[in-house]
Formats: sequence, C-alpha cells, structure tokens
Amino acid sequence: MAPRSASLRSTLGRVKRKLTGAAAPAPVPAAPEAAPPRWSDAPPSPWAPRSAAEDAAPVWCNICRWTGDAFAGRFHSEAANCPQCGSISRDRYLFHCYVARTPESLGARVLETSPRLGEDYRRAMAGWFDYTCSDYDERAHRGAVQLDLQAIDRPDESFDAILTPHVLEHVPETAKALDEIHRVLAPGGRMYLQVPLLQGRTAPPVEPEFHGDNTPVFWRFGFDLTATLRDHGFTTALLATDGWLSYLDSGASEWPEDTSKEFDVTSMTAGVIRDDLESVADDGTAARLGLLPPYMFLTWECVKEG
Repeated sequence: MAPRSASLRSTLGRVKRKLTGAAAPAPVPAAPEAAPPRWSDAPPSPWAPRSAAEDAAPVWCNICRWTGDAFAGRFHSEAANCPQCGSISRDRYLFHCYVARTPESLGARVLETSPRLGEDYRRAMAGWFDYTCSDYDERAHRGAVQLDLQAIDRPDESFDAILTPHVLEHVPETAKALDEIHRVLAPGGRMYLQVPLLQGRTAPPVEPEFHGDNTPVFWRFGFDLTATLRDHGFTTALLATDGWLSYLDSGASEWPEDTSKEFDVTSMTAGVIRDDLESVADDGTAARLGLLPPYMFLTWECVKEG
C-alpha cells in the first residue's frame, strides 16, 4: 500500500497546485559525484622513507606507493603491473636506480624521454621536479614535446638528470645522441639509461624489427655499450641486483631457472665485465619491487663530471 499512497499524495499535490496556481517546487539538483582520488594528488617525496605498512607488505610500488600481495601478471621486465599506477617492473627499477643513486633533489631539472605512464605519473613528477617529458617519435607514447635525441632542441646544460628508458635502440645514430645528451646535461648531471639488453655484444637486428607502437629498432645493444658511453665522456656504472651478481660470482654456466627465449643469457654473461657492475637492490628489495628474474634488470648510470 505504501507505493499507492505515495502516488495518491503526488496526484493530490498536482491537483492542488493547479487549482491554486502554485508553482511546482523546483527540482533539487543531484549532488555531483565526487571525482575519484588520484594517487598523485599529494605524493610524498620519492626519498621519503617507507612506512611500517609499506615495509610489511609483500610487494610495494616505489612510484605511487601502492602496497599489496602481488603485482598483476607474470614476472618479466615488461609485466608485473602495479594495479594503481600501471607501472611495469622495469619502470620501477629505473626509478629505483635514480632515487637510490641520487641525493635528494626535489626541484631538479629532469628530462624523461618517452615516459610510458599516464597523467597521474606526470603530475607526480611535475610536483617533485622541474619536469619535461619528451618523445623521439611523435606517433608514440605520451611525451609533451618532441625531441630528436640526435639534435636536442635545448641549450647546453639544461638538465640535471635524464631518464631514458628503452629509447636509444630506436635512434639510428647512437654517437650523435650520446653527444647531445652529454651537452644538455649540467656538470655533475646524470643519465639513467635502459635498453632491451638481450645479448652480449651490440649489433643491428638480423631482420627488420619493430616495437609495439610500430617504431623501428636500429640496434640490439650488448655490454659493449659501457665502453661506448665512456668514449662519449660519461663516468659509467652498470647497476644490477644482488641476484645478477650472485649468479655471475657463482661461475655457473647456465641460469638457474627457465629463461625467456628472447634473452641470450649465455652471450650476456660472456660479454659482461664484472667490475662494471654495482648492486643497487638486495634480494628483498628486488622481490618487493617485482624485479624478477634478475637477468632482465640492468640500468646504466652515466655521470657528466663537472
């Protein structure tokens, strides 16, 4: 009976308003839905210590500070996704290398080439740094400006740090790009460089190769990239996990687990110079950030001495 009574009251109300000339009450506007919170609205400093809850969590994203039981997907440098910011494991490793090796430098002039992550990530980076994100190929990714690494349209000493993940293999003339990066870095500035490291020595692809955004691959780099970086004026270290170093130090001839078919681990271990490697992540840190298996995670630190 309740619905019928409500309907009757509504009908009587309309009749009364018609007889008396009273205006119908104005509809009450619906309250706007609150925008979902963004993880980047109040990001802590990347150098802020982990909280007790972050320390206790099985996995932790060092970019957006999400914690949980596991990342999404398999362990691979292109997987183990953070469900909050979308970072994959190599994103977290690049950021870890920068933060672990650089004194706290909020406000530093940072250039990131071809950032993979979206608006929340770029908003956080702009809150921490004087941040520029660029793309080499205007068809790909999410850069705010297009910069050709072979002819960077910026004055000398424009940046304190450059983060360049998986870009250099798409640049035809490596030497020009490294000279330009060295030019636009300030004295004491650092580049943190990642490339797909699949083999021991650098060579062009045997067959035409394109990445997912249809960007051509000109080079498959190997460990001889270290000498190339030094030839272009950088003081260079190759940053690895303890898992990498333990394996090399063991003298084993095969990786102790199944390897991805795209990684020629035998060639990689034959081509590496042990003294070039420095650890930046113990086994606990690597597991917490999803940096498994270890042979997929290496970053070059390149310092322009001032």
